[in-house]
Amino acid sequence: MKVGINLLNFGPGALPANFSEWARTAESLGYHFLGVSDHVALTRDVSSEYPAPFYDPFTLLAWLSGITTRIELATTVAILPYRSPLQLARVGANLDRLSGGRFILGVGVGWAREEFEALGIPFDKRGAIADEYLEALLELWTKDEASYQGRFVRFENVQTGPRPVTTPHPPIWVGGGSDAALRRAARFGDAWHPIRVRVSSLEKKATELAAIAQSMGRPMPRLCPRILLRLTETPEDDSRRAGEGTLEQIGADFAALEKLGCPYVLLDFFTGDIEATRSPEPYFRVLETLAERVLDLPRQTLR
Repeated sequence: MKVGINLLNFGPGALPANFSEWARTAESLGYHFLGVSDHVALTRDVSSEYPAPFYDPFTLLAWLSGITTRIELATTVAILPYRSPLQLARVGANLDRLSGGRFILGVGVGWAREEFEALGIPFDKRGAIADEYLEALLELWTKDEASYQGRFVRFENVQTGPRPVTTPHPPIWVGGGSDAALRRAARFGDAWHPIRVRVSSLEKKATELAAIAQSMGRPMPRLCPRILLRLTETPEDDSRRAGEGTLEQIGADFAALEKLGCPYVLLDFFTGDIEATRSPEPYFRVLETLAERVLDLPRQTLR
């Protein structure tokens, strides 16, 4: 099982020096991938949760690919309706090429109504737009010249090079916990990427996802959750989510996730306290403790 870190690309700690330190620390401790979140317009609904500055995920991941050597790089999640699939295909393929095949595209439909309004995108059609954009994206990523005719996007004979180095295309992780998200994951995804789940709910949803995939004649997407990492000195009660509690509880969560067959697990540190993000050092100490006492990750020598 690969374990990654959700890098905080917003708020007072969002500084190039901190991004570099996050990446180097994660890679040296043996963690396997980095995730970065996405917003385009910091409207009130967005900035109340994720204040400025907010770094673009694709630009940031491309920069991080140049200062790392092996760690994989993921969006968690890129909001599909915000970008034309023509643009998304281009930047995604470029990032996959520049990183040597280390890119993972996590996607979602979005939630911030004011942000949709600022971008001129119909909020109530975001699910339909996302499905069509994914269909078009796969055309662009798997053909040297692509055409697509849909309700929300149309193009003819578009040259797509450079194609992604990963074949047939970079992994697509579909986020969201709704029934529509599960159908989207089964139809388009290499993985389902739920956020801040309990182990019991993940087990139940995995059964539902398997049934949906079977009804479509599709393989079961892999389970690649993002969990909130919150280390406590005393045990949490049974209402806790995966990743919350003592080292023993968190270790039991990882064992359960591994038993479920999760090939990737992403650790999310943001608890809503934006001032706590100013310095990454406390997070680094938790990462080191977890790497040594729970995950048994081998340290890596950086170039």
